[in-house]
Amino acid sequence: MRKLNAVLLLCLALLFGSNVQAQTGSGVNNAELSGNYAFTFSGFTGNSGGSSVFATVGRFTADGSGNITSGELDTNGVGPGAVLTAQAFTGTYSIGADHRGVMTLSIPGGAKLAFAMTANGNAQFIEFDASGGTGTIGSGTMEKADASAYNAAAISGDYAFGVGGFDDANNRAAIAGRFTSNGAGALTNEAADINAYGTTSSMTFSSANYTVSDTATGRGTINFSFSLGGSPFSLNYAFYVVNAGKLFAMGSDPVSASTPLLNGVVLRQQSPAGGFSNASLNGGMVIYMTGFTFCGNGSGRASDALAGLLTFDGNGALDAAFDENCGGVSNSISGLTGTYSVASNGRASIAVANGAVAYLVSPNQAFLFATDSSIVSGFGEPQASASFANSTLNGNYAGVAATPASFGVQVFSGEFTADGGSPTGNMTGTEDIGASTGPVSGAAFQAAYSVASSPTNGRGTMTVSSGTGGNAVIYMISASTFVAVSLNDPNPAVLLFELSPTSSPSVTLSTLSLNPTTVTGGDSSTGTVTLSGPAPSGGAQVALSSSDTSVATVPSSVTVAAGATSATFAVSTSTVSASTMVTISASYAAVTKTASLTVNPAPPPTPTLTSLTLSPTSVIGGRSSTGTVALSGPAPSGGAQVALSSSDTLVATVPSSVTVAAGATSATFTVRTSAVSASTTVIISASYASLTKTASLTVNPAPPPPPTLSSLTLNPSTVIGGVQSSTGRVTLSAPAPTGGATVILSSNSGAASVPSSVFIPAGATSATFTVNTSIVLISTSANISAMYNGTTRTATLTVLL
Repeated sequence: MRKLNAVLLLCLALLFGSNVQAQTGSGVNNAELSGNYAFTFSGFTGNSGGSSVFATVGRFTADGSGNITSGELDTNGVGPGAVLTAQAFTGTYSIGADHRGVMTLSIPGGAKLAFAMTANGNAQFIEFDASGGTGTIGSGTMEKADASAYNAAAISGDYAFGVGGFDDANNRAAIAGRFTSNGAGALTNEAADINAYGTTSSMTFSSANYTVSDTATGRGTINFSFSLGGSPFSLNYAFYVVNAGKLFAMGSDPVSASTPLLNGVVLRQQSPAGGFSNASLNGGMVIYMTGFTFCGNGSGRASDALAGLLTFDGNGALDAAFDENCGGVSNSISGLTGTYSVASNGRASIAVANGAVAYLVSPNQAFLFATDSSIVSGFGEPQASASFANSTLNGNYAGVAATPASFGVQVFSGEFTADGGSPTGNMTGTEDIGASTGPVSGAAFQAAYSVASSPTNGRGTMTVSSGTGGNAVIYMISASTFVAVSLNDPNPAVLLFELSPTSSPSVTLSTLSLNPTTVTGGDSSTGTVTLSGPAPSGGAQVALSSSDTSVATVPSSVTVAAGATSATFAVSTSTVSASTMVTISASYAAVTKTASLTVNPAPPPTPTLTSLTLSPTSVIGGRSSTGTVALSGPAPSGGAQVALSSSDTLVATVPSSVTVAAGATSATFTVRTSAVSASTTVIISASYASLTKTASLTVNPAPPPPPTLSSLTLNPSTVIGGVQSSTGRVTLSAPAPTGGATVILSSNSGAASVPSSVFIPAGATSATFTVNTSIVLISTSANISAMYNGTTRTATLTVLL
């Protein structure tokens, strides 16, 4: 099983077995499978030596006449050669009168699957090739794909996701989370939690991105880089686009303890205006989950399947009831109470039983997993507002054993009819069984059932007298969908049932969504109406209205084309002065759905550059000036980057730009100058939002250094005291500066006196002063001093008797 040829013949032959008997009236309903489809599959490959996880995602085109073209798939499993990328295939198919089908794929070794059609043109399928305890068992779904969404731009907005699976030692792990896609390959606002082999942690993301690598097939890849407990990890996924709001994803790394094979679904979030809150969980949500754990019966790990009803009060409190089968040990719990808390990004912490983490897709719809060692994971869907009874479970349904958690699970797909009888209803049908011991085609199924609205609304029991699974508990999601869990099957799985084509239910309006949900007045949003099934012949006209046509307008109606399930329309908006919430309504077949659109006022206009000033406007080369740019109004979010330049960078330089902080109206910057030999004028320029302002800066040469005192002389230098005087002269090293130079004078002897200072006029280099003497009794020497600009000169005068 681990050699490449074996992978090609058994694992790669991914889906689908052999020896499938033809249905009655083979091919009469081939038109039910027509157009582009994406598919996802999970299961196990095994033999007498053990088993390991195996998964597939891919796409194909069905022509409605029994031919498959443009097939492509990716596979992953344990061992060399198990990872296959974009494997091309073609094939044929045949759908019988009872809407059960077989499909043969032209890949190495050949491959077949058994499938059951649903009313919306999708199908549930199983692999059908195990025999004698060797081969692959598993199940999946194929859904109509929108080829116009085969591009990166279509994947835009907020998304939630849930994936689960196993590592190479069959240890189970599950992740639920969310992200925001920008439509260009970047994923932001990532948040996720993981239960890795019984330990639940929040994932701290360092990066995330995606690409749609093939716009012809809708194949793409996602990478998550994150840390757990401080250790870095990276997980890679291959995905195929179902539509802009849905992707089928599968782990593409070689399977190991650090990169388990996890596969699942990515769904666009439909968050209320202002984000999710506790009010986003209000009313009933049916949950269905699978896991793989020790069941307390001493037999080792086994499949664990659970279904139940959580009833939320919209304010943080809940009631819970559920039924669980772990390895054949069943447990029925009711009357539980608990609490919950929902963050604005849709993450919900649920405190009931052993606890759970959930990420909301929309109100009462979420991916979730248990935080204990069972690692059960799955999905929660909003339960219809109705009191359920046997009469609700009435019609034709396609059923499948979904997401098996061990090689021992007997997967099946089939078509079933419930008669809605009271007090006991009867269900009959035909199923195709894929077990490790070998396939069984066209097995008869018969069971009696009873559904009640109290004490748990929509819970019922099913006693199986013929067919797989044994006695079961069922939970009604709506009249068209229910889930079931076997009570005594030692290898249980969650059983999903959905209306099949022959039920011909009245098509109703299922959802109304807006994208985006918040716009600026004057911009538009796109509305999408989705029906519960294909529109009838002539199409379905859905009436539209707006709660405030002065703010948002819609066409009076939009038509879903015959055979289609959805249509889009434009929501046009007007300018507003304050944020305004408008309710858009869509009505069809007595059902009305609403969605909220928030229309915000336009942001203030981008401010303009009003001035550029310099202070000072004249500097000596080598010194700096401070520039100031001013805007006409506050800078926008992120700030305003004003470009700067200088007409002569040899003389004056500026930074390349200056940023006016968000909300501020001005910012400063430094103009640095260099030494010049002559006065130079430099033009400083500032540009923002197509406007340029200039200012002139004069850069002057440095002035010459101030002169120093070069000499002090006395003439004569010898005089008779009291009779003669002397003339002193002070001389500068250069002409006196503007304003002149005052030279300080002093004498150290009373025999000679000088004025306190002498003034040298501007431009002159010297000045004289008189030294007067007194009569002395003996000849005396007097030291005359002159001081200027830090320089002192001294001369000696001899005064005689």
